Amino acid sequence: MVSTYSFDGRVAVVTGAGRGIGRAHARLLADRGASVVVNDLGGSMEGLGADADVASAVVAEIAAAGGTAAANGSDVATPEGAQALIDTAIEQFGRLDILVNNAGIIRWAGFPEADSDNLARHLAVHTVGSFNTARAAWPHMAEQGYGRIVMTTSSGIFGLPKNLSYATAKAAVIGLTRSLTTAGAAHGIKVNLIAPAAFTRMAGQSTTDADSPGHGAEPSPMSSDLVAPMVAFLAHEACPVSGEIYAAGAGRFSRIFIASTPGYVHPGPRPTVEDIALHWDAINDETGYSVPADLMAWSASFMEHLPPAGPGPAAS
Repeated sequence: MVSTYSFDGRVAVVTGAGRGIGRAHARLLADRGASVVVNDLGGSMEGLGADADVASAVVAEIAAAGGTAAANGSDVATPEGAQALIDTAIEQFGRLDILVNNAGIIRWAGFPEADSDNLARHLAVHTVGSFNTARAAWPHMAEQGYGRIVMTTSSGIFGLPKNLSYATAKAAVIGLTRSLTTAGAAHGIKVNLIAPAAFTRMAGQSTTDADSPGHGAEPSPMSSDLVAPMVAFLAHEACPVSGEIYAAGAGRFSRIFIASTPGYVHPGPRPTVEDIALHWDAINDETGYSVPADLMAWSASFMEHLPPAGPGPAAS
């Protein structure tokens, strides 16, 4: 099959690209012609330590396969680190078209064992890190009238014992993405989310990255390589959507969305608790649900039963 989804001439930044899922994203984008900045602090799964060789090793893999890449070991959890990362793309390759925010940590803890420090460390990398890199990249994308940003959320948002802080941070990235979607529309910037399903070190896989085989090797059923095609599509100029969430892994690709039911409209001026209880089934009935494009679309739907706003009552 002839490849039609090329990234020739495009420049991509991928965070957390030294291992696992991020590594798979970086290699696929490079395989398709993008110049890639491979960012990885090189720390542990818990976010401790640093190792510049982690990003450099992936750059070497890309170069060996005929691709173009540069390594960066900045800490995206800081504004300075994120800016240095984006500056690397501009200095090395002259532009920036794609930002894939994949960097993350996990420190397993449930509630109430998960303390404020546990939460803060997750938010710093997943949420603040994604904010920092997007903010640093934004002026370049807005100026050229084009950009693709792929954020990483997680199916962990559905709830799992002992991943409280991780799930909280990943859910926050959804709100960040939806807001950036509205801001980016006028500038040709599309922002979407990926929820990966793969066996990586965060999912208990060994640190040898056995889930991500070499070029030409057959991937395992839960390989990171089976997530990357969706990310590449969302990062491509042909991507038709913005503000959406997609799950990818194990050969399956699906959409995850936030919806609103039609619910129950109380006919009188003052509903009671008993009215809520009496119409509980109607409130929860998913028939005819809608998927709001943004807050204004949800508000228009939720308030559509109200009469049009007119002049207020005359002052007495």
